[in-house]
Amino acid sequence: MKKLFGTDGIRGVANSYPMTPSMAMNIGIAVANYVKQDGYGAVIIGKDTRISGDMLESALAAGITSQGVDVLTVGVIPTPAVAFLLSNFNQININQDGLQQNSDKKDCDNQNEKSEIDSRIEKIGAGIVISASHNPWQDNGIKIFKKGGWKLSDDEEESIESMIFSLENQYQKNSTKISLTGRIYPIYDAKKRYCDFLKQGFYSTINKQLKLVVDCSNGASSVVASMLFGSSDYFDNFDATFIFNQPDGKNINEKCGSQHTETLSRKVLELGADIGLAFDGDADRLIAIDETGAVITGDRILAICASYAKSKGTLENNRVVSTVMSNIGLARTLESLGIEHLITGVGDREVLQKMIESGAVMGGEDSGHMIFSQYHTTGDGLLTALRLLEVMVGSCKPLSELASIMKVYPQILMNVEVDVSRPDFMAVASIADEIKAVESELGADGRVLVRYSGTQPLLRVMVEGPDHAKTKECCERICSKIREYKL
Repeated sequence: MKKLFGTDGIRGVANSYPMTPSMAMNIGIAVANYVKQDGYGAVIIGKDTRISGDMLESALAAGITSQGVDVLTVGVIPTPAVAFLLSNFNQININQDGLQQNSDKKDCDNQNEKSEIDSRIEKIGAGIVISASHNPWQDNGIKIFKKGGWKLSDDEEESIESMIFSLENQYQKNSTKISLTGRIYPIYDAKKRYCDFLKQGFYSTINKQLKLVVDCSNGASSVVASMLFGSSDYFDNFDATFIFNQPDGKNINEKCGSQHTETLSRKVLELGADIGLAFDGDADRLIAIDETGAVITGDRILAICASYAKSKGTLENNRVVSTVMSNIGLARTLESLGIEHLITGVGDREVLQKMIESGAVMGGEDSGHMIFSQYHTTGDGLLTALRLLEVMVGSCKPLSELASIMKVYPQILMNVEVDVSRPDFMAVASIADEIKAVESELGADGRVLVRYSGTQPLLRVMVEGPDHAKTKECCERICSKIREYKL
């Protein structure tokens, strides 16, 4: 059973276990040995804007290079950009500054060194993102992608955990054999490469003037979003206004972004914009605001995109994947469209696995993680934004009209702090009885889902019902029983 990895990587309060420099160095050593097992010799590292990112990046890089593996740093960049770069590693050329540290070397020596380095850089076996996604700035996390831009499997995470926990003996055994350490090379054009990727292919159909307001959450999209939506290098037809794009290391996700859309909604109305786009801290999520100021969450974005894709004949295998957290309205909408709906556990990795197994090319979560597997290996907020904009242009309809395809049933989600040991709450009779009582009352008009958070010591209680008041009352009853028992 995994002890470090949660739903999306390793996460915690920065400078506290497991997000300490010493643990980050151990993780770096473990990742380096993981990639060396398959003959790879380099790892990409990116990060969001948290003040602790520099500290963890340095520690990770130290651990990786201590094992003779090179590090390519790409700076502040969205999580899906690292996945993209990892899947296109053969196209990356390292910055030449790494070859100019010794000015006394002759040109021929530099060429020989460049050839040697190029042969090692071509073997990039993993990518690491230092981010805690939508969490507050005090937290941080480490997400790991393997070759090809895919997230690790459970078995691979357990293997890396095993290496970390047995590291003391492993390092003592191997350290004397590593005389040629790795080096660190900055990749300065990573953001441009990512934007070039996003612009490719079907995005060329976006040719209508649209007024956008973009909330960057003071996070990893702060520069990239401006490049993509605000520069004529990519699109001439977006009139974009950017908010919360001035990160200071501590304002990431602070009353902004995908978790806090109130300011974005007001700005959309103030400017008469066609759409508002809200990303989270590492920009792998998107929540939209329509022209009336209403919030459009992941389920409705998924319904909109699936309906449009089916109408254009591009929804391969006529299947869509979502999680148990999706609103009942999504299931009923997909049924009415004649689209098969597959349901999986929480987390975009679970969604992707079900997509691969079933041949579905579209899936996502209500939180805003959307996966379009015809174009990318992971959830990507900016990619989702472009897909949604394409539907608006292609259908010639405002977002509010597109979103009306799906009725949203009242859904209340509450969190209860619990012990990190995660006891079996269904073994507590008072809690189990209350959950069953609520389910019986709601019947076919609602549902209950109680689960542990994959990233924090929280028990998440979700209730859907026929009206807001009843749904909230049911959710509060269950939370009250959980608090009474003091899990």
